[in-house]
Amino acid sequence: MKLRDWMLADHADARDRFERGVAGRVPLERWTEHPDGGGSTIAWLVLHQTYHQDLAIRTAVRDRPPLLQERRGPLGLDGVAPTAGLSESEDPDVVAALDLDALVAYAADVHAETHAWLGTVAMMALDTVTDASARIERVGVTAADVGWLHAMWDGKPVNWFVRWEAIGHGHTHVGEMVSLRNRMGLSPF
Repeated sequence: MKLRDWMLADHADARDRFERGVAGRVPLERWTEHPDGGGSTIAWLVLHQTYHQDLAIRTAVRDRPPLLQERRGPLGLDGVAPTAGLSESEDPDVVAALDLDALVAYAADVHAETHAWLGTVAMMALDTVTDASARIERVGVTAADVGWLHAMWDGKPVNWFVRWEAIGHGHTHVGEMVSLRNRMGLSPF
């Protein structure tokens, strides 16, 4: 198997697991439930993992503003800090403001754009180290607000952003969402 084929297949698999195991099984109106009375909701996990992929691939790697910037209004996030959605800990005010239909569209569009880019990126570019910190700082994701993210992304090559933020992070959070679905008492089939 060629490297590009592997990347595309693994990236597609994370989305397919989400579609089959979460979006296809959990009604949208239940995405804001806390089945155990705490922790993160499906809505938060979708926003979180999607924004990480968006900011990592579009901004840190490709030096473009994140898609989230133009989707803030439809998502219900006008006036919310550019760092909202990045932390693992859910912000209940952000979840309460989210338009879930717009969130579904945002997640699908980020995945599709990343997938298309993965299909065209030069394999030798995967070893490139970008100035991720400066790039995300320019879009308002500052080291003063999320120093942990700047430290985590500093000095990483493009292949790390692909392996973790576009693929591994997605698989991790889809697993959490499936677990939430199960705790909601919803059938996996």
